[in-house]
Amino acid sequence: MPSARSATLASLGETRLIQAIQDWLGAANPPPPHGIGDDCAVLPPRRAQQLVTVDPVIAGRHFDDRVPATAVAAKLLKRNLSDIASMGGRPHSAVIALAAPPTLPVAWLRGFYRGLAACARAHDVHIVGGDCAQTSGPFSAFLTLFGDAPARPLTRAGARPGDLLFVTGALGGSILGKHTRFMPRLAEGRWLAGRREVHAAIDLSDGLGKDLAALVPDACEVVIDPRTLPVSVAARRLARRTRRDPLDCVLNDGEDYELLFAVAPRAIEDFIIAWHRAHPTPLSCIGRILRNASDEPSGRALRFEPALPGGVLTRGYEHFR
Repeated sequence: MPSARSATLASLGETRLIQAIQDWLGAANPPPPHGIGDDCAVLPPRRAQQLVTVDPVIAGRHFDDRVPATAVAAKLLKRNLSDIASMGGRPHSAVIALAAPPTLPVAWLRGFYRGLAACARAHDVHIVGGDCAQTSGPFSAFLTLFGDAPARPLTRAGARPGDLLFVTGALGGSILGKHTRFMPRLAEGRWLAGRREVHAAIDLSDGLGKDLAALVPDACEVVIDPRTLPVSVAARRLARRTRRDPLDCVLNDGEDYELLFAVAPRAIEDFIIAWHRAHPTPLSCIGRILRNASDEPSGRALRFEPALPGGVLTRGYEHFR
């Protein structure tokens, strides 16, 4: 994103940049001491337990030059919103830290912050502070989001033998656009947290093939029917382009930001009816958790019935590998 010096961060300096950021954020940034302007923001006391999560966006890793700055910022906030959604929380405040090269165009960063402000207003989130630093590397932004926990936060632990596994939406092919255009399932997560039959939940960021294991209790296995996996239109398109099986895209592409959760089998028809009355979001039952017949007491197994097509693995995405 090179540009003439007069139109880059080098022409502003840190002090003027912070003033510009306050202007770009507008109403998404409350006045001091509750927003930008002091060494720390002062958050009003809250009755609920607090949730906190952090996620980055890094140029060349999470986006490239084809993605507008407004969409980059929205993705940054929505990645964090999806974490809050998986536990049934309600987001309220965020801080953001930037590492930017001095050659970054001011116009690009203006679009970034205006996109962040629009997404924050849409989800009733205040951007209350942060920091910025110069780097010789790619543009990177790290956002920490705070939220109110429900009375019973959903965690990854708690699933039991016999539970059914459900997933929202459709999976795979996110690189074709969904990785920036997804909607975090906040309303759905809050609803799930209020249902006693829901035992555990996770948001799908690294691919179903990897994230599934996080919900499986020790000495259990999960049996998945691949015919029930919700294959997105984008996954089918990507599979044709890359000569992959669509199920490979569903299991391994990642950045779906849908919810995966375990539900007790009792009165499951009533649960499904209640879901469809409350949400337009598609829902798929993809498998069941069973006690592991293996002699390994702490083993977790993943089994597909019928078996996956040859060559389809369940690796998902794992950093540093």
